[in-house]
Amino acid sequence: MPKVIRGIEALLDVLAAGGVRYIFGNPGTTELPLNDALVNDARFQYILALQEVPLLAMADGYAMASKTLGVACVHISCGLGNAMGMLYNAHCEGTPLLVLAGQQDRRLKLGEPVLSGDVVRVARPWTKWAVEVECVADVPAAVRRAAQIAQTPPTGPVFLALPLDVQMEPCPATDRSAPCIADHRVRPPAAAIASAADLLARAERPAILAGSRVVESNGCCELAALAELIGAPIYSECATSHGRLPVAANHPLYAGPLPLWIPDVRRILDEFDVVLVVGMNLLRLYLHHEPAEPIPPRLPLIHLDSRAEEIGKNHPVQVGLIGDEKTGLAELAEQLGVRQTDGGQRRAGAAVEAGAARRSDERTALLAQIQNQQAQRPMTALTLMGAIARALPPNAAVVEEAVTTQQFVLERLGVLKDPTALFAHRGWALGWGLGCAMGVKLAWPDRPVLALLGDGAAMYGVQGLWTAAHHRIPVVFVICNNTEYKILKVCGDVMPLPEMQAHHHMGLDLAGPEIDFVGLAQALGVNACRVASPEELTDRVRTGLAGNTPILIDAPIERSE
Repeated sequence: MPKVIRGIEALLDVLAAGGVRYIFGNPGTTELPLNDALVNDARFQYILALQEVPLLAMADGYAMASKTLGVACVHISCGLGNAMGMLYNAHCEGTPLLVLAGQQDRRLKLGEPVLSGDVVRVARPWTKWAVEVECVADVPAAVRRAAQIAQTPPTGPVFLALPLDVQMEPCPATDRSAPCIADHRVRPPAAAIASAADLLARAERPAILAGSRVVESNGCCELAALAELIGAPIYSECATSHGRLPVAANHPLYAGPLPLWIPDVRRILDEFDVVLVVGMNLLRLYLHHEPAEPIPPRLPLIHLDSRAEEIGKNHPVQVGLIGDEKTGLAELAEQLGVRQTDGGQRRAGAAVEAGAARRSDERTALLAQIQNQQAQRPMTALTLMGAIARALPPNAAVVEEAVTTQQFVLERLGVLKDPTALFAHRGWALGWGLGCAMGVKLAWPDRPVLALLGDGAAMYGVQGLWTAAHHRIPVVFVICNNTEYKILKVCGDVMPLPEMQAHHHMGLDLAGPEIDFVGLAQALGVNACRVASPEELTDRVRTGLAGNTPILIDAPIERSE
């Protein structure tokens, strides 16, 4: 007699057929059938988190690094509420996540039972698809469709709610085959590629603005080749949406991220006569400035993107190219190759040489600045980042949630030679970095992983340290500890706000008492230490990255007055 398959087991069959290995979860009563079914199911490893912020961040990091579906199971209503900040981050990133939540038994629904709620409506704004499965026979098809939608460009999170009785009912012998993910490398139209190539071939001062979707399409090599062909500097997204690196940080034409504020962006772009935008949301701004427009008037824009809705969304473009970034860059370079003149080749070659010289001078000046601050205590932010740069092996991955500390030092020094190595914020719901780093480590077990965390941000997801200890996930967590919400103080100056300009701050300092990160980490089972010097920080990071257990390093740095 064939084994009776329950609804929850049908769900697991589809996930297993699709190659899912990890399920990140925090159980409640309405999710207990999943935990029960996993007891004897060797196809999966269940990663237990104590709260939904680090839980969803782990699934997010795993999906981004592995480029596969991340699966997270949260508790009904209140658990989903806890997870919403991290779901917003995944929405901004376009991470392929399947978020599961239990729902109360349908037989209790009319009576408005404990914990019940319209979870689908809660999840819908930040998901591509959200549905409650009302019939057990629909479970396999719903899971398969959810996985396909999440992983089909534009990728993004999806949500399924599963009533308790649906999870436990016998499921008919319906198809439980794997999701089918179509080949998504769509070519931009040939005529549009030709128009873009004509415009770039005539340009004397071209530039490239490149976003996270370049690395996510595996298009970094194609971007570098195109930039070298036309001699264009490559600017990545500004700090508020920096995300992933579009090209190796030591490339001679990598000019770093765009500035944060509109006048500075406008000043940089003023010197160019055409700009190619690739895989970038143009632009996700933070605070209003005058002039209100960061793009100079009459500057021709070419925009290549797999997300059609981003092309011309905020700024008019002269040529729009809808298609896969990697494919489009390769075809654009091919068309430029037959159009380029001898003079254009000489200009491009000179630009590459000038870029290499400029990068070398910038690195030399930055290293000298770091060296001049070595003796300061507490360490300056530059000193801390210089110490970390010395400790990183070539294959290290860095998860960054310390925007006012990191100052793009690892990029400015050219340390991140692998453009896949950086994971930074795009949504700005805090608490993401700690969990994300563990997800990256599970996806890349052979690569050392460093989490660079602000002290304020770390406190939003600090429960994740228990998961690191419990599952022995060897991440090095560095707390950049300035006992304040520094970014908010910066923004108060920029707005401007009169009391904050006078250094009178309300609710922006994390002292009295200062948080004991060492004691907190140790209470959650993670070895921890506090360092005072850059030399000790380098040694601790280097040792930790070579080890096989998690470690937290509390690094006090200079405070605001």
